[in-house]
Amino acid sequence: MDSTQIDTVIEARWIIPVEPYGLVLENHAIAIDKGVIQAILPASEISLQFSPAEHIVLPQHVIIPGLINLHTHAAMTLMRGLADGLPLMEWLNDYIWPAEIKHVNADFVLDGTKLACAEMLKGGTTCFNDMYFFPEESAKATLASGMRGAIGMLTIDFPTAYASDAEDYLAKGLAMRDEYRHHPLLSFCFAPHAPYTVSDKDLASILTYAEQLDLPVHIHLHESEAEIRHSLENFGMRPIARLHQLGLLSPGLIGVNMIHLTEEEIELTGNQGCSVAHCPSSNLKLANGLSPVSALLKQGINVGLGTDGAASNNRLDMFEEMRLAALLAKGQSKRAEELPAYQALQMATLNSAKALGLGDRIGSLVKGKMADITAVDFSGPELSPCYDPVSHLVYSAGREHVSHVWVDGKILVNEGKLTTLNEQEILAKALFWEDRIKIKKNG
Repeated sequence: MDSTQIDTVIEARWIIPVEPYGLVLENHAIAIDKGVIQAILPASEISLQFSPAEHIVLPQHVIIPGLINLHTHAAMTLMRGLADGLPLMEWLNDYIWPAEIKHVNADFVLDGTKLACAEMLKGGTTCFNDMYFFPEESAKATLASGMRGAIGMLTIDFPTAYASDAEDYLAKGLAMRDEYRHHPLLSFCFAPHAPYTVSDKDLASILTYAEQLDLPVHIHLHESEAEIRHSLENFGMRPIARLHQLGLLSPGLIGVNMIHLTEEEIELTGNQGCSVAHCPSSNLKLANGLSPVSALLKQGINVGLGTDGAASNNRLDMFEEMRLAALLAKGQSKRAEELPAYQALQMATLNSAKALGLGDRIGSLVKGKMADITAVDFSGPELSPCYDPVSHLVYSAGREHVSHVWVDGKILVNEGKLTTLNEQEILAKALFWEDRIKIKKNG
C-alpha cells in the first residue's frame, strides 16, 4: 500500500490533544496537509501511512494546541506600564483614556498590534480575541503575522479619533468585517466596551446585528464594584440583570472578568449558556478582585482565559494565566484538587475556541481541525525530571520554553525565532511610540 503524500509530520515525545479530556500521547506524531490535521499516530506507524515533504522531530518537546487569548486589547502593548498602582476607574479616567485621546490613531494600532502579535506568537499563542479602536489595522497586523485573530467591532458612546458616536463605531466595524470576512485567519465579534459606556439603544442594535450575523458579543462585565454602583444608580439594576432584560445573555455572549457575582447571577449566566473570559493577572493588578471561577465551572459555564491588555497586566503571557488561574482556584476553594492542570490547559485552548464559535476548527488536536500547534521544549534543567507533562506545562514551563508555533500548518516561530514578522522593525516602532508618548506626557 502506497503512503499518502502530505506536507508535514511533526513527531514529539508528548502530544496533549486536549480532546478527549485527560489524554496524553507519548512518542506520537501529527500528520498535516494543506493546513489540516490528517491523523495523530504512534511515531513508529506514521511513515507507513504518510510520506511528508517535511518531517520534524522534537525529541524532548510537548506539543499542544495553539493557545487562545480570549480577551485582549492588542495595540495597548504600546502603553505597557504607563500607569501602575491605580484602581480601574482612576486608571482609565486619569491616564489611559487621556493617553488614547492624544495618541491613538491608525498607525498606533497597526504598530501596537504587530508588537502584540510578536509577543503572543513567541509565547505560543496562535489566536487572540481583540477589542480596540481602528480594528481594520488590527486585522492588517494579524494577517501580516500569520496568526489567527477574532477582531472586535468596538462600540463605545463617546467620540474618539476612530469614530464620532456609537452608530459610527458600528458602521465602521461592520464595513471592516465585510472587507475581511472571507479571510480564513480572521473571525469577528461585536465588542461593546462595557455596560457603563454603551446605552440601552446601542446594546439593542448590537444584539440585532449579532443575531442576524451569528457573531459573538464580547463585553467587560461585572469587572468592578464601581461598575455595579453605576448601574444601580443609573438603571436601577445590576449590569447582568440589565443585559438579561435587553436579551443579551445568551450562548453568544462572552462576559469578560465576571468578578462581582451573586449565586443567582452565576446560575443565570449558566442557564443562558454564556461564556466567561477569565483574566486573573489583570484583575489582580487593578485590585478588582477574583472571579469565582470554581463556582462558574461547577455551574457548567464555559470559561476561557485571557490576558487583557498589556497596559493592565503587563504581559500577554498565556502560560502565566494558566498557572495563576489554577493556583487562585485552589487558594479560593481551599481544595488542592480544584482546577487541575489539564482543565487549565483546556481553558486556554478549547474553551476559548468554543467561546469564539471556533471550537469546530481550533482549540484541540484532532483529525479535521486546523493545524494550530505550539511546541514547548522540556530539555532544560528547570523542567527535569518530568513525571507529568501537563503539570509541567501549567506549573513549571513558561513562554520562554516555546520553540515552534504553527498556524494553519505554516511555521510562524522556528527555534524561538519569528518567521513572518521583522522583530527589529517592530522594536524600533515601539521605541518611536515610547518617545512620543513621553514627550506628550511631559509637554
